[in-house]
Amino acid sequence: MLTAGTVWAALVTYALMLTAFRYANQRTFHMLVMISVILFDLGMPVYLYLYKGWYRRLIVESELTSFLVWIHFMMLVMMYALYIMQVKTALRMLRCDNSVRIDHRAQGKAVLLVRALVIFTGALLVEP
Repeated sequence: MLTAGTVWAALVTYALMLTAFRYANQRTFHMLVMISVILFDLGMPVYLYLYKGWYRRLIVESELTSFLVWIHFMMLVMMYALYIMQVKTALRMLRCDNSVRIDHRAQGKAVLLVRALVIFTGALLVEP
């Protein structure tokens, strides 16, 4: 089965994210991995647009009306919203406010689930 390099890169960063979630008590490792993954996820749409012909696919070939594209887009919006909430609670925890620790962990579980769905829908959208 031929799979795009972007999907493999996303899967590797997902494995790193799972590892960082598992070892959350090692704060430096956890924060470095999570910040890196968030930056990776912010840069991926830019990379796809610039180097993978997404303008052609979405606009020229009218794939923008595809249901799967919209599902993927909504998952991305949800993932970015969860990232914002994660960063806010992380900053509060860094200020020694441990009352948000439970929320941060629950949001982390949600991020793992939504990001897996983003990777899955993105893999379905890959052109062979």
